[in-house]
Amino acid sequence: MADHGFSERRACRLIGVNRSAWQYEPLRGKDDAVRERMREIANERRRFGYRRLAILLRREGKGMNLKKVYRLYREDSPGARTPASSGITSPRASRSRTALWNRSMVACATSA
Repeated sequence: MADHGFSERRACRLIGVNRSAWQYEPLRGKDDAVRERMREIANERRRFGYRRLAILLRREGKGMNLKKVYRLYREDSPGARTPASSGITSPRASRSRTALWNRSMVACATSA
């Protein structure tokens, strides 16, 4: 803006942006130390979830909102686990199990 000789107010008005949006500086990314400590705790105690990590961080004086701990935990925690699968791999597999069950019921009914 200064290169073109416009003030900030005039340049924002010309491009249609609020000055507050132009001046905004995001606060994210300033918790690298907390992320590192979360990784250390998660590697030491792999069974601990984000709630327990939040308690341990709070004890160390790095307390923060539980939602923020959850967000950081899901973003880059090596200890974060994925949900277990239900065991059924495809609709075709479930149909074959149902068909097998039906055949066995018919076989039991006809043999009796």
